[in-house]
Amino acid sequence: MGVVGDRIGPVRPRDRFLHGESVEGSVRGPILHSWQRSQLLGISPDQSELPFTQDFDPDGRLIRAARPVLDRLESVFAGSQMNISLADGYGTVLERRFGEKSMVKRLSPIQTVPGFVFAEQFAGTNGIGLTLAERRLCQVFGAEHFAERSQSSACTAIPLRDQLSGHIEGVLCLGYPYTDVDPALVPVVRKAAEAIERRLMEQSSARERGLLQAYLDAASRTGTDEYSGNGHGLGMAELLQSELEQSDQMTLKEKATELMSSAQWAAAEVSLSRDRWVTLVSRPVTSPSGVEGIVIEALLPEEEEHHAPAPTGPPPGPLSRAAPRTATRAARGPGTSGTSGGAPGASGAPGTEDPSGGMVRGLVLVGEPEVGKYAVAARRRLELLAEASNRIGTTLDVGRTAWELAETAVPRLADFVTIDMPESVLRGEESAHPTSEMHRTVVHGIREDCPFYPVGEQVTLRPTTPHMRCLITGQPVLEPDLKAAFGWIAQDPEHAELLLAHNIHSLITVPLYARGVLLGIASFYRSQDPAPYGDDDRWLAQELAARAALCIDNARRYTREHTLALALQRSLLPRGLPDQDAVEVAHRYLPAEHGVGGDWFDVIPLSGTRVALLVGDVVGHGLHAAATMGRLRTAARNFAELELAPDELLTHLDNLMVRLDREEGGDNPALGSGIVGATFLYAIYDPTSQRCTMARAGHPPPALVHPDGAVTLLDLPAGPPLGLGGLPFESVEMQLPEHSQLVLYTDGLVEDRHRDIDVALGELTRALAHPDRAPEETCQAVLDAVAPEHPADDIALLVARTHAVPADRIASWDLPADPALVGEVRAAAVSQLSRWGLDESAFATELLLSELVTNAVRYGTAPIRVRLIHDRTLICEVHDASNSAPRMRHAASTDEGGRGLFLVAQLSQAWGTRYTTEGKVIWAECALTAA
Repeated sequence: MGVVGDRIGPVRPRDRFLHGESVEGSVRGPILHSWQRSQLLGISPDQSELPFTQDFDPDGRLIRAARPVLDRLESVFAGSQMNISLADGYGTVLERRFGEKSMVKRLSPIQTVPGFVFAEQFAGTNGIGLTLAERRLCQVFGAEHFAERSQSSACTAIPLRDQLSGHIEGVLCLGYPYTDVDPALVPVVRKAAEAIERRLMEQSSARERGLLQAYLDAASRTGTDEYSGNGHGLGMAELLQSELEQSDQMTLKEKATELMSSAQWAAAEVSLSRDRWVTLVSRPVTSPSGVEGIVIEALLPEEEEHHAPAPTGPPPGPLSRAAPRTATRAARGPGTSGTSGGAPGASGAPGTEDPSGGMVRGLVLVGEPEVGKYAVAARRRLELLAEASNRIGTTLDVGRTAWELAETAVPRLADFVTIDMPESVLRGEESAHPTSEMHRTVVHGIREDCPFYPVGEQVTLRPTTPHMRCLITGQPVLEPDLKAAFGWIAQDPEHAELLLAHNIHSLITVPLYARGVLLGIASFYRSQDPAPYGDDDRWLAQELAARAALCIDNARRYTREHTLALALQRSLLPRGLPDQDAVEVAHRYLPAEHGVGGDWFDVIPLSGTRVALLVGDVVGHGLHAAATMGRLRTAARNFAELELAPDELLTHLDNLMVRLDREEGGDNPALGSGIVGATFLYAIYDPTSQRCTMARAGHPPPALVHPDGAVTLLDLPAGPPLGLGGLPFESVEMQLPEHSQLVLYTDGLVEDRHRDIDVALGELTRALAHPDRAPEETCQAVLDAVAPEHPADDIALLVARTHAVPADRIASWDLPADPALVGEVRAAAVSQLSRWGLDESAFATELLLSELVTNAVRYGTAPIRVRLIHDRTLICEVHDASNSAPRMRHAASTDEGGRGLFLVAQLSQAWGTRYTTEGKVIWAECALTAA
């Protein structure tokens, strides 16, 4: 800000702006936008001429309502330099008042004479023009004015609205020297505006009272004494309160309002509850002052005993042609208290007999047609908001939720809707620079040929556009006439011409804000309705956008969590399959459509060419389930490395889940529900014997595809899910033919609320009955045939085709516990290696066998068995019946022994011990190229 001479305001930023420099951030947003629009319009800062007109009514409705308020303001500011202006909705000054009378002589005509037009497109940035553009209270100080002539003044302006329609009828503006700036002026101008708006409302009431009097006068001239309270004398309000249900009252009120908005002779039969009905009739009436209005009457049958069903045909024509029908006395209750749209009027006048038709006639509503139209429009807006609550947010998908907003708004609010959002929001993130990262997300309308920017295209917004103003201020922006919206046209003149050629004429842009996060912008366009958008439409668009923004933000947060959980889930799954020859493996992981679960699979090579296959499923969804899955998978791998039998491994995992549950607060309801549990299937396949040992903990049974195509769901003991604690598990061992396929899966594959599980298992069996398929093809065929179209749970699928180690690749010897036989075994092993062409590995293998066999003879128990397996590596195994495991220790320099296992560890790639039902096996793997 700066002060130069008698000017106040952003002098330096304004000068920089006029020289084409950027002033973003140093000037208030509405002022900068108005400067930009003024510049686009070609307005010169030193321009001194404004349009002048005398074509306005000096005693018009707005002036009559404002005159006492202006008198009061003139009195309050007497003796001051206050300039009080009243302008109409087009920016034309209708009346001026001054705190100091002598100001009229000192000021120029443009500041004193009514009739000058201060709309922004003519006068640039000023209080009246900016208020009409922003449609809210605005203040302009000193150099914020675009015109040089206004640099020494400040002003506070506020729109004046019709309380029935919400339309801006005019502007009240207080102008004063910049030295007299006072924050107290804001509440003063607000109270003055409220007083003028109340007086406008009172004028409406007076007009409607005149209509009522005209109606009563017409009735009295018929000589029927209709409203004297005699005769049938039961008023509409009395019937309304005593005999009609609430739903019937609402039905009659809505129908009477619709008839009023039609502005013509009309009649309609209204069905009520319990097969009752009543006829509503509308007819025009003119007050003594010339105001034209509509009267809504109810025609009620005189006889109570007649009863007719609800009408099914079209409503009757004008009243003079109506054929009254009979109904019960209980149906005599149409009516409402007051006129529609909130304007006071007349109702409840007593009914009386219609001498021409034996009917009772009662007054329901009286008012002007426009008031009825406003009431109908208001009700429809409320209905649309209620419908939006059900239609928007049915899914947790950001893009789909945006589409639901557009589908709700078209055609009841807009003919076309576009929604622009940053790509990061679609991914579930917040955008650091939303104004520069907008992409067209939705284009929806009554036709598909309107040339809006297509979906997916990046939208670059200029500062003058209503869209950018909306994004920067966080407030909706209304452009009633796009032909005059120069900032919108300047964005892309050719594109704007195309839209205008398709009769797009009015626009509302609304930011999608939720929880302090800018999610995008929604634009509502009107083409078919010739009336431009108004403030009520802007309010409705803002309400729709606010509700949609919350749903979009919920979907965005869910998308973020879903993405994080999926990333965590995938990071915890195997990134690649290990090298092994026991089985040929293929796998698939398919996340749930909504929410990531704790499904996983793994393939773990074990000693002796064996391989472990496992599939598990943690109960629940989200980050917690994925994290728990990671912990469980890590534990399962560690237990598998210990060479535990399947039932023992499940017992250890069960104990682990119990501990995790306790840590998560499972024993204390106040701390949450904890981990519910998990299901698990563990299988160990040995290609040397083609035997497979399996155990499961509450998991679906695996499927076995035989080489001949027969498919069997293996009947394994189910076992309890992991986490219950204390219950035993049981292993089953079976022979698997070579080239059979073992299929492991999680319940998401076969469990679906839309089909029976037996049906799904049948589909799985049929999909697997093709033994000639490779595992990869089998995986895809199973997902195509069995997986639900919209999976509610994760799916993990593992297909393993078994192989067998050829008999000529295995050599074994049995020997008693005699140290003298160690040399014979070494010689036999060297001979076998020579037959395999592994002479280079003979020396290392001879040393390994010497140490392992000697250790078994000395410390083990007969029988002792030695086995060599020629696989990817050379595997040496020594089995004995003892359960005691050797331990490698650091031998002192004086020790005579204790170096055997150290030597084994140095000569082999890996070594270890595994236990069997008959004892233990000490094994060592040696690279085939080892010397």
